[in-house]
Amino acid sequence: MRCTEKDFQPEAIFHIYNHSADGYDLFYDDEDYDYFLQLFEKYLKKIPGSIFAYCLMPNHYHFLIRQDSDFKIFKIFNYSFIRYVHFFNEKYNHKGSILRSPLQHIKVDNDFYLLQLCKYIHLNPVRKELVDNPEDWLYSDYNRWIDKDHTAKMSFANPDKYLNPKQYVKFVNSCFNFLTYEECLKILSNK
Repeated sequence: MRCTEKDFQPEAIFHIYNHSADGYDLFYDDEDYDYFLQLFEKYLKKIPGSIFAYCLMPNHYHFLIRQDSDFKIFKIFNYSFIRYVHFFNEKYNHKGSILRSPLQHIKVDNDFYLLQLCKYIHLNPVRKELVDNPEDWLYSDYNRWIDKDHTAKMSFANPDKYLNPKQYVKFVNSCFNFLTYEECLKILSNK
């Protein structure tokens, strides 16, 4: 269920996502992905937030993000996509919206749900058969979680609070389905 504006408070965490409209893709090449990430990084500096996980897919995207100030975190997406849609429409000679619906957002209220969402987000390219392993997808932060990427420019939440890199790999590779609460606790207890 979409959040109301009053849900957007400091320290609140949200799963924010959307899909492309009318069978189009949102991102067709590296330039598209890179341009959007540059825009997002720019607005993230102006509207403080911390990313727990993200994945850009050809026809949709997912962000798991914490609002770190009184500025409403959804505005990062509004500003980024206003600019990105202009870029997209000019590059591909397209007119109108490229997004299927208004921004979708769900409030994340516990660590168990947060970890399951991270796993879901990072496995998206594998489930869609774009890559065999999540670390092979260039447009997510999975490699940051497993300590293989130290080039992050954006503000990220510290994943070590939840699982160390080895535990996260085990957690993600445990199965493609969501784990039960008990299975998750077992992995978490092996810290």
